[in-house]
Amino acid sequence: MSFIIVAGAMVSFMIPGLAFLYSGLARRKSALSLIWAVSASNAICIFQWYFWGYSLAFSPTATNGFIGNLANFGLIHVLDNPSPGSPLIPDLLYSFYQMEFACVTVGILMGGLAERGRLLPAMIFTFVWMTVVYCPLACWAWNINGWGFKWGVLDYAGGGPVEIGSGVGGLAFAWVLGRRQEKELLNFRPHNVSMVNLGTFMLWFGWLGFNGGSAFGANLRAIMAIWNSMLAAAFGGIVWCLLDYRLERKYSMVGFCSGTIAGLVAATPASGYVQPWAAVIMGIITGAICNYATKIKFLLRIDDALDLFAEHAVGGIVGLLMNGLFATRSIIALDGVNTNVPGGWVDHHWKQLFIQFAYVCAACTYTFVVTALIAKGIDMIPGLSLRTTQEGESLGIDDVEIGEFANDYIEVRRDFQDWTPVGDRMSELGSVPTTDTISAGGDRHGQPDLQTNHHRTLLRMDDSGLESIMEKPLDIQEHSDSN
Repeated sequence: MSFIIVAGAMVSFMIPGLAFLYSGLARRKSALSLIWAVSASNAICIFQWYFWGYSLAFSPTATNGFIGNLANFGLIHVLDNPSPGSPLIPDLLYSFYQMEFACVTVGILMGGLAERGRLLPAMIFTFVWMTVVYCPLACWAWNINGWGFKWGVLDYAGGGPVEIGSGVGGLAFAWVLGRRQEKELLNFRPHNVSMVNLGTFMLWFGWLGFNGGSAFGANLRAIMAIWNSMLAAAFGGIVWCLLDYRLERKYSMVGFCSGTIAGLVAATPASGYVQPWAAVIMGIITGAICNYATKIKFLLRIDDALDLFAEHAVGGIVGLLMNGLFATRSIIALDGVNTNVPGGWVDHHWKQLFIQFAYVCAACTYTFVVTALIAKGIDMIPGLSLRTTQEGESLGIDDVEIGEFANDYIEVRRDFQDWTPVGDRMSELGSVPTTDTISAGGDRHGQPDLQTNHHRTLLRMDDSGLESIMEKPLDIQEHSDSN
């Protein structure tokens, strides 16, 4: 019991990890809104799980195989009975641990509203989505009467409910929300890569509780799951980073973090089933496939700003399919409970790959269709439009929706050329601009977000706020930061 309590607390630490990761990946003017969305969705999920979420996912008296009933509404009769996950831990502890899984899932999903989504409608969406998407997915795979559980689906810690649910759900949400304005897509780059790294390693720490705790005991299977998670994350990060290096000859920090997360995602459904050598193969394959999968959003014309589909959905799918190939009965039996579960192809159980594939297809289809319907339905309700106005998008969600900022300072002047890479033509000219293009401070390639005349505005703070007090012509272009 102590081990699962600690593992659940580690999973809860993934919430601020997600918040910092998403915030670092966003523009500065919408950085705090993503922290708020992840944090608030956590609270909504806790209420939903207590209210009826746990009952709809895990009530043992429901026999339809699709979704539970309300027998455990408000955690009624949830106390010391053996849990659905393991007879060694009580139902009440299991409900807490599974609640943290749900909280992480909706936290991931909140990345779909990046930089143009309104917050109140997103919270309403969270409650409804948890009820009609996440709870059925969890019931399929983990409820003792779920159709996937009975059929023999191998989903250790959430390839379907957590990864496909959040990744495919995030893609559907972003599709309904629509693309950001084209000027917001020009020259985009993360506003704080240090925060991206911090969030990634907070996630990695929590993921050890996520995957290790899913053995439901301090046993050898938990340790094996932790080892496999470490290996998949390490190789995923290395492969992604090398693939990016071949293009720009730079060791991208964002690329390394992205690959690390992709490896952890693949380990989620598989780490408690496979040998360490299989985790190495899985990490390499996942790092490569998820890297190339980031191009899918361009083919689909869906503005999946934070690559939820490429990392979480695709990574989860790879992990689930790896179970069909590499799941081993001997690893599964290390917990001392699941001693009769057949493995995959390495154990000559050829049918398992088909079972995994069918489960992936069912989870992806159900998640995308139902998520899109929920989002569109909420968007049509007066006053609950999912998307902010064009003006709000230009100003930033932090200013429009929150009134606070992740980094509250005023940048009066910034020479875009100050950061020009070594060997660039402009750096050889001493970073003196040679065109009439004015670039906003958040831009990357000199494309204009903000057009100004060749004037300089001096600014002063007084009791009435920011005030322009003088303008004069400039010989060298200068500009205020639009972000």
